[in-house]
Amino acid sequence: MAQGDKINFSNPSGFPEFLPSEKRLELYLLDIIRRVFESYGFTPIETPAVERLEVLQAKGNQGDNIIYGIEPILPPNRQAEKDKAGETGSEARALKFDQTVPLAAYIARHLNELTFPFARYQMDVVFRGERAKDGRFRQFRQCDIDVIARRELSLLYDAQMPAIITEIFEAVNIGDFLIRINNRKILTGFFKSVGIAANKIKSCIGIIDNLEKIGEAKVKQALAIEGIIPEQTQKIIDFISIDGSVDQVLDKLHHLAENLPEPDQLKLGVTELATVITGVRNLGVSEHRFTIDLSIARGLDYYTGTVYETTLLGHESLGSICSGGRYEELVGTFLGEKMPGVGISIGLTRLISRLLKAGIINTLSATPAQVMVVNMQADLMPIYLKVSQNLRRAGLNVITNFDKRPLGKQFQLADKQGIQFCVIVGAEEAAAEKSSLKDLNSGEQVEVALENLAEEIKKRLGNT
Repeated sequence: MAQGDKINFSNPSGFPEFLPSEKRLELYLLDIIRRVFESYGFTPIETPAVERLEVLQAKGNQGDNIIYGIEPILPPNRQAEKDKAGETGSEARALKFDQTVPLAAYIARHLNELTFPFARYQMDVVFRGERAKDGRFRQFRQCDIDVIARRELSLLYDAQMPAIITEIFEAVNIGDFLIRINNRKILTGFFKSVGIAANKIKSCIGIIDNLEKIGEAKVKQALAIEGIIPEQTQKIIDFISIDGSVDQVLDKLHHLAENLPEPDQLKLGVTELATVITGVRNLGVSEHRFTIDLSIARGLDYYTGTVYETTLLGHESLGSICSGGRYEELVGTFLGEKMPGVGISIGLTRLISRLLKAGIINTLSATPAQVMVVNMQADLMPIYLKVSQNLRRAGLNVITNFDKRPLGKQFQLADKQGIQFCVIVGAEEAAAEKSSLKDLNSGEQVEVALENLAEEIKKRLGNT
């Protein structure tokens, strides 16, 4: 770049950049999610942003995701080192596009250091070459939990997932939501029982998973392209449309399993689903928070059992706000052994973007400070510093205004940042060891002894 050329410093498309009020909202939500995850005994890990390309692409792990590769960029005066710096073959590296593939590699690397079942959470940033658009990002934060076992994993871990989802979204207080639960074995078993060829079942499940996005007519068209005859198609549509209470749907499924040919896999799926539902109830999840939805499939091929999608009622256009399921083979990829797992994921960046746009949540104030100690005169700064430290030691977040400016301007500065209280200490107040406390929300101003100041502010914060 020639000297004097203008630099384009605009944000790269698809890579979000938060204002302080938005970042504080993200951290607030992360704290809620972390507390719930840890209350169920999940332990934190972090995997590198960069992984070996062969790991990300092993055995079809990449799927349809576009991966960002990593290549050294040398400064102009070091171009002669280009060949040495280049990385090829097993040393080629790329940015991770999800948390699950790196989890599989992490377990393979630390197998003898971990205790199983291994319950972990991750709240890392991942990267995908998405077409950047509203609610879709190329860099975004995912909040994932997974439980991984060696050989066998209790279905009660599947039952825990709706309990965890419920606690998170009730704490966030975003309104009514519904966790829709299904089991892939039920779909696979039913498709087999109505004569769908084994090599067509996965593609048919993928089509069904798009029902809400494309509608029934296009689902029928897509099934026809797969060679599914109209009679079979209608049976599939009727099956995934079964509704009613959880117990009514389970009764209908049990009845179908007794009257269809080749029912073994269907029966197994229904038994697993009933076990999960019993566990969800025993964990105290309210009946209005979950349902059985036979159209939920989770289009990813690696799901083999329980699947979940969570919908915000009244805002269904937002799509799933938390999803996941059980898988059998994915994590054992690098070890050659069966390592079943179950997990859920919250795409937090996307969720925040959509909830803000829909007006369901609001950003927080730009600063965590609750109090500003204003600057009345420079020679009183030692007192301002002492007052500020005493308030911090009492657990309050405090900004000390080091710049002398008109009092009204200092109030405006505090108000703009969402700071509720201003502490005013002039010469007379300092001599009397008192202060004036101004509540910018109500406009009220009261006189408070410095020794009682922290207690008074905390009392008033508790009443707002």
